[in-house]
Amino acid sequence: MTDMIEAPRNPILKKLPLIIICIVAVIGTFFLRDYLTFEALAENREALLAFRDANYLLTVLAFIATYVVIVAFSLPGATIATLTGGFLFATFPGVLFNVTGATIGATAIFLAARWGFGEKLGQKLEGSDGMVKKIKDGIDENQWSMLFLIRLVPAVPFFLANLIPSFLEVPLHRFVISTFIGIIPGGLVYTSVGAGLGEVFARGETPNLGIIFEPQIILPIIGLCVLAALPVALRAIRGKKGL
Repeated sequence: MTDMIEAPRNPILKKLPLIIICIVAVIGTFFLRDYLTFEALAENREALLAFRDANYLLTVLAFIATYVVIVAFSLPGATIATLTGGFLFATFPGVLFNVTGATIGATAIFLAARWGFGEKLGQKLEGSDGMVKKIKDGIDENQWSMLFLIRLVPAVPFFLANLIPSFLEVPLHRFVISTFIGIIPGGLVYTSVGAGLGEVFARGETPNLGIIFEPQIILPIIGLCVLAALPVALRAIRGKKGL
């Protein structure tokens, strides 16, 4: 996979992919918010299961493609899609399908933003002085750690976690690898919740989406965040001590 993606020279063409994403995102927010919901999944669960049983491979491909579109165009319903992955395909391989779709969709946003603004903005940051340049250099020196950190921290919106690296000239392969691995913990939690939706539907309840913030879930994720941030902290300490 190459890291050198040649962008169109025409400024309008360079920004066109990101403009299309923004337009579709706005339209989708208004017209799809009533369709990509837990209630819609509950109402169509029998039909979805029947289609999966009759066309498993086609269902997998269609599901991943749908997930890619949801993430790439920032449409509402990413959480419902993750639950659906668990509901249709169990925790495994459901989590693999979820993470794959999310990573491809995130990469689409990353490339669109880089083509439109990332290269020019990166050059401006590189040529700047003072604190801005120090922050840029600090991120460059700790790219792997910072990329994993923004994926693991639940407080960082997924859309922003796709845009920020594109503006900081992060290589494509680093973005893809850190995205795929970094979203596995959260994806695994919600996929496992989706895998238990059959019982939830039977009881007429709704899933507990706040489970990721429960101690037994959030504490291991915080531990992973600390491990990701550790190299950054060590470099900062060494820099201050001149080691």
